[in-house]
Order: sequence, then structure tokens, then C-alpha cells
Amino acid sequence: MRNMPRSFLRGFVFIESIQTESAERGIMKDGFIKVAAATPAIHVAEPAYNAEQIGSLMEEAMDKDVQLLVFPELCITGYTCGDLFLQDTLLAGAEKALSVLVEKSIGSDMVIVAGLPVSVRAKLYNIAVLFQNGKLLGAVPKGAIPTYSEFYEGRHFTSGEGMNTEIMLCGQSVPFGTKQLFVCEEEERFCIAAEICEDLWGAIPPSCYHALAGATVIVNLSASNETTGKSEYRRELVKSQSARLFAGYIYADAGEGESTTDTVFAGPNIIAENGTVLAESERFTTGLCVTEIDLQRVNNERRRVTPFADKQQEGYQRRYFSLQNGTKECMLTRTFEPFPFVPSCMEERNRRCEEITRLQAESLKKRLLHTGLKSAVVGISGGLDSTLALLVTCQAFELAGYEKKNIYTITMPCFGTTDRTYRNAISLAKELGTTVKEIPIAESVRKHFADIGHSEEVHDLTYENAQARERTQVLMDYAGMVGGLVVGTGDLSELVLGWATYNGDHMSMYGVNGSVPKTLVRYLVSYFADVTESEGLATVLRDIVDTPVSPELLPPSGDGRIAQKTEDLVGPYELHDFFLYYVLRFGFMPKKVFRLAKSAFAGKYEDETIYHWLEVFYKRFFSQQFKRSCLPDGPKIGSVAVSPRGDLRMPSDAVANAWLTDLAEIKPR
Repeated sequence: MRNMPRSFLRGFVFIESIQTESAERGIMKDGFIKVAAATPAIHVAEPAYNAEQIGSLMEEAMDKDVQLLVFPELCITGYTCGDLFLQDTLLAGAEKALSVLVEKSIGSDMVIVAGLPVSVRAKLYNIAVLFQNGKLLGAVPKGAIPTYSEFYEGRHFTSGEGMNTEIMLCGQSVPFGTKQLFVCEEEERFCIAAEICEDLWGAIPPSCYHALAGATVIVNLSASNETTGKSEYRRELVKSQSARLFAGYIYADAGEGESTTDTVFAGPNIIAENGTVLAESERFTTGLCVTEIDLQRVNNERRRVTPFADKQQEGYQRRYFSLQNGTKECMLTRTFEPFPFVPSCMEERNRRCEEITRLQAESLKKRLLHTGLKSAVVGISGGLDSTLALLVTCQAFELAGYEKKNIYTITMPCFGTTDRTYRNAISLAKELGTTVKEIPIAESVRKHFADIGHSEEVHDLTYENAQARERTQVLMDYAGMVGGLVVGTGDLSELVLGWATYNGDHMSMYGVNGSVPKTLVRYLVSYFADVTESEGLATVLRDIVDTPVSPELLPPSGDGRIAQKTEDLVGPYELHDFFLYYVLRFGFMPKKVFRLAKSAFAGKYEDETIYHWLEVFYKRFFSQQFKRSCLPDGPKIGSVAVSPRGDLRMPSDAVANAWLTDLAEIKPR
């Protein structure tokens, strides 16, 4: 098959068969590729020595099963050679050193990218050369040649912008030009393009065009010196470029051994993906910086956004390489946060909480001002969701200049209400200065049971739903009486799982929590407890956070405690929020979601437990879409939402079998 013409290589049938074969061998499993940026300790103008250092790091990377290895700009000679770049001895030594490295790569599928100076038709170019398994794949010249401050590359090098030719290098004919894409035959989503140092710092970096042409991994060979404050800016530059391009970005920088005549180099290697820094080396160190880039995530993101819908490929040449000899599964070293909606850094978490609640409050304020309503009705239970909704409503009233006494907080005790939640609901409403109303609904529900012929002793779905719908009716009618708006309390996690009574707690006049997942609700309430100046309010908020999540629709236990705990019935919300993030945000297949969950929750949940609740997640997500198809208005707060008018246009009759079948293939035994 390796000898087939390229036109056939791009044929659908052949690519499909190769992808199946590679999946069986573990190549590109779940879309992950293992990559590395490397900084060798070099000697300036001694290519032979530098080749030894580079070769040693190549061997180390091979042992770690790295599939793409990137070295710094001009690493074979050193970046700081100055006018020695004009010496034939240095140029010949660089090409000879490259030959040694290319020969050393024989027998390995790892793609290596290294920098050296090359003379082409009496002009000198600063190039990135890609090679694999004894073959030079291509040479990419630097386009932006800096000639300011400490940089004077224009004295030696010519810009390669627009070049598209063939050159002889190490006895091989090599494609030479800036518009080259290096594509994996077995997996076309693995598509490499290169830029060099200053290229990234320009107004429109070449990587922008590379990404639009199909590149999913950008490699940058750099020799960026250190000055005060530059490190932070450079890190943000790499991070932002990976976000803008929806790409993996590997930045390899020069370091130890470069001349310090006028500058200092620190080798700060950075690997980023879609705006997240996955790995970075400490400054003033050498060696490998290794992690995995998720090409499924890159490609899934690009499918969602319009700039990549019509790729601009004019003038680009596609060079193919193979990973056919690779037989080891890519073992993950990168980590996955178990709470993807909650920042792990406390400072960032507090900033995020402030931003989220402000977005919720501003959206509710707009709805109040637009409708001309100056009253709001919130059903409070003493649980997390209604607490957050009430806190947001109070903030909205403050922003609108309304009096909080016009917020009617209504508690409606019934069969499952416990003393703890009842006390917390009343205390919360009073601490916030709202108007508290207690409207018991037990007798109304009993009358309804009598009307429809249902026994109060039968604790079935009707028993539970009747209470939820009665509460909604009370809230709606009371809002009509006071000229107010019913603020919904249900959160994103409940909506995804369908854990809501249709036309009960499922309904409101404006749902402020609709795109806030349960794990985040808990942190938001905790945040309010931390920042409030009222000790009484902080105390009740902290007790609400510590209360088990429950709809309280079944009678309490004999000792008066909550008997109906939601997470015992539908599963831990921390698992479901993890699932919904990777299913809805990135569209990952069930097997991959399971793999990531195992990594994130290692040591906390057994594989069988994760599998069970993931299966429950898919079943409930598909079967409960009809509830999400008629949601009330509410603001999109984060990157995931299920509004039928916004992020999720899903048919209510969709079938989950394909997802469940994929999951069943990896069921723990």
C-alpha cells in the first residue's frame, strides 16, 4: 500500500481501512498524539557536538513513544553564531550534522523537526527541517526576519516567504517552501505545519493560514531571548494562538549553550492546545517537555466554528508521512480536572464566581425592566438551586434599583420537607430582607389525590410529581396576584438528566440557573458565604451547602432526616457534570469519555461505578430531551447550554443505541 499513488491514498475506502487498522494497533487511540518540545545543551558553532546532544534527546523521546519531537531554531549550529553564518565551514558542518541525525532516525516513526542554516542559490535561509525514518520530509524557511533591537538576522538571512521549490539537502531532494502541510497517512487529522520564532510575533502569523489550510498541529522553532517580563507575554502569545486557531501548538526555544555576549536564552518550552497550556518547562533548563495533544478535540472544535468551514488551501502542498510501524498505545501523562466547570485556582474561582453571578443578575434585571415588573417570586426549599436563584434575584433587584421586599420568597412544605431545610429556607429569606411567605400544600395535594383517585400511601411518580406541580401552580398564581415574575431554580445538570417534573419545577417565567451545572452551583453558594458581611447569612449558606441534594418529595426517615437523596438515585453530580462537559462541549465518543473519567476520578470511583453512571447518563440524556425542547428563557452562562433556541437543537425522538453500543464495547468485567 505504501507504493500506491497519492491520489489513491486520499481515496475514501483506503483511508477508512487504514484508520481501522491503526485503531486496532492503538495508534492515535482516542485522538491523542504524544508530542515533545526539546532544548539541547549546545556549543555555539559546533554542529557535530550539537548533533550528539540532539541525538541523545531523540533517543530519550523514542523511549517515551513520542510521535512528534520539536527542537529550537538553528539548534544544529546555535542561534548566536553571528557572522559565522557566512562561513562555508559552518554551513557544511550543519548539513553533515543533519545527515547524522537523519540516519539516527532510521527505524523510528517519530517525526523530528530541527533548525539549521541552509544556502540556496547564493542566499542563506533559516529553516525548519522535518524528517522521519531516514527521510527528509520537507524544509520550511523563516518568513519574518527581525532586524530591530538585539536582532539583526537580515544581515545574514533572506526571507523565505512565498518560496515553493525543491532543494538538495543531505543527498535528498527536499520540498522547500512556507506553504507546506505534513499529513499522516493513517490519520489525516494529524496535520503538521511549521513557523519559526518571529513569524508568531507578526500581525498575521503564518500559522493562521496554515490552520485555515488544515494544519492541526503548529510547531514553532524559536530562539527567543529573555528580558524582564517577556516570559509572561510569550506564554500568553502561544496560549492565545492555540486558542485562536483551535490547534495544538508546540513551541521549542533555544537555551543552554547559546552565547551570552549580549543576550540570555532560557529554553522556555511550551505546549498548548485550544487555549490551554498542557505542559511547559522551567526556564534555564534543558531536556524534553512531553505531553499529549488531543486531535479529536481540535477537530471537533473546528467543526463547530464557521472560520474553518471553508478552508483556504490555495498554494499549499501536502506532504505525507506514515506511522505504520507504531504499535504502542499512547499512554496519557496529561491530567484532566474532575471539575471542569470549576477553576482549581482559588483566585480564579472567586473571579469566575463573581462573573457568573453578575451575568445571571444582569440578564434577570433586563427581563424585569423589559416587562415592567417590579416584583419577583422565588420558591425556596432550603436547597442549593433555589438558594442561588434567590441570591441572584436579590443582586438583580439591587442593580435595577428595586426594593428587595418586593421579592416574595415562598416556602411550600409538604410530605418530604425536613426541619433542617425548612429552617434554612426561612432564615435565608429573612437574612436577605425579602418578603417571606409560607404556604403549606399538603392539603391541596391530598385533595388532588382524591380528585384523581390516587392513594396517598402509594409513593410512586404521581405522588412525587403532584407535589412539584402544585408548587409551580402556587408560584405562578401568586406571581399573577402581586404582578411579579417567577424565577426558575432548576440547573443545567438537572436539565441534562431530565431530573425535573414536566411542567412542575421544569417551568418558570425566567430560568437564571439553566446553564449552571450542579457542581458549580455549590461553589457559587459557597462564594456568597465567603464574601458576605453578614455572619448570619454566611452561617445559613454554609449549612445549605452541607445539606444533601434532594427534591424532598418522599417522607423523611424516622429520625427526621432526608430520605430521598438525588445522587443515590441518578448518580454523583460530579460524575454527571464531567460527562456532560465532554459529551456536549466536545462531542467525544462514550469510550473516550469513560477513559477521561477514569483518569480524572482515579482512586475515588471504581471503573464499574463510572461505567454504570455513564450508561445512566446516556439513557437519561436521550430519553429526556422533550423536557429541554420547551425550556423557559434563561441566560447562557458558560460554554455548555441546552436551550433549544441556542446550543442544543436535538430531536426529542433521537435514539441512544449507537452511543450505548460504543460504550458496551469497553464494559468492565
